[in-house]
Amino acid sequence: MAQKKITALIFDMDGLIFDSERVVQRSWNRAGEVLGIPEMGEHIYHTIGFNVVRREQYFRTAIREDFPMDRFNELTRAFFKEIVASEGLAMKPGVKELIAYAKENGYKLAVASSSRREHAVNLLTEAGVYSYFDGSVFGDMVKNAKPDPEIYRTACEVIQAVPEETVALEDAPAGVKSASGAGLRAIMIPDLVQPDEETMKDVWKKYNTLLDVLELLKEQEADNKRNMSGGKE
Repeated sequence: MAQKKITALIFDMDGLIFDSERVVQRSWNRAGEVLGIPEMGEHIYHTIGFNVVRREQYFRTAIREDFPMDRFNELTRAFFKEIVASEGLAMKPGVKELIAYAKENGYKLAVASSSRREHAVNLLTEAGVYSYFDGSVFGDMVKNAKPDPEIYRTACEVIQAVPEETVALEDAPAGVKSASGAGLRAIMIPDLVQPDEETMKDVWKKYNTLLDVLELLKEQEADNKRNMSGGKE
């Protein structure tokens, strides 16, 4: 059975739109120094794609039951802002090109990020891309965090996209599982974490950058034009 035409793209944010996971990791290490928790940044490999609630559950199990989540959040947000203010926050290769091409060619676009709404909207707005998206869903707008499929189901509803015609763009295993569970095709572009064998079962395609996704859409558009012309160039 032939796969349906792609008509919508849903983007994760951290590690996919922005090269932010390493900045987050540095902020965690600095917060860990203040809190007396060595190598706090190493825990990021186990929590990529989690929202703040699920991350707190992980910390209380992996570090200690009385983990000071409020203080940790306060510190990491301050350190993250400090690093970004000093060094800037790079966007991943191909982000703007892919978004512009997709918008010009009538694809529906959304963001489905585990980050807090305020934080995410600020980053996307400052980068000049937030207005391109037809809708967005963030970690503090859903009950269940990735890998639960809720966030991708909700994002499809928000932009009125058909899941079978929608591609999710993800860098993390939790996000891939979330998208696949919602019936989307998941394209993984790994950042800090490479997919294991189990994750690859839920991956439709694995690419190095979003520029590869751009080429995929261009190929689809070319095929559509050929079909409309009866195969004649």
